[in-house]
Amino acid sequence: MKSVLVTDATLVSNYIKGDEKSLAMLIARHKQRIYSFIYSKVYDRDISEDIFQDTFIKVIKTLKKGKYNEEGKFLPWVMRIAHNLVIDHFRRNNRMPKFDNTGEFSIFSVLSDNSLNAEKQMVRDQVNRDVKRIIEELPEDQKEVLKMRIYQEMSFKEISERTGVSINTALGRMRYALINLRKVIDTNNIVLTN
Repeated sequence: MKSVLVTDATLVSNYIKGDEKSLAMLIARHKQRIYSFIYSKVYDRDISEDIFQDTFIKVIKTLKKGKYNEEGKFLPWVMRIAHNLVIDHFRRNNRMPKFDNTGEFSIFSVLSDNSLNAEKQMVRDQVNRDVKRIIEELPEDQKEVLKMRIYQEMSFKEISERTGVSINTALGRMRYALINLRKVIDTNNIVLTN
């Protein structure tokens, strides 16, 4: 069985039926891409290796439980698992990752992928301009907190100290900034994808 000719879906199916080699082929096929993604966020080989291992432990557990139903979307599914584990790593260490895609900050995730070709770079630049334009429409206090959080990667504690408001107030302003951003995006049908 040549790995290049066999689809991910077939390998997943074969693994679920008990063929351990199929999992090894899936890992070999996607290791570089997944590992590179993790490393681009944490910049540490040992941590990247640990997160990569944890990713596939989670993949194996999910497959063994029969809970996988991504229908041919194996790599995006594994990348989502890796992405969530990276966020977990930063949460455990009280640091924010290079992207803030925790649900609340998904608007900005498109601004952070470093492995973009020229066309995607142009789209990303346009999205960046659109986001900055939308941010300018926010009330001043919300705009200030959002810029500190997203562009200066400041913690809410740092934002609190810089602005002279409580951490809860800074959190509230960030929350309202994101709610207002979503309203502007929805109202104007702005597409923020690449």
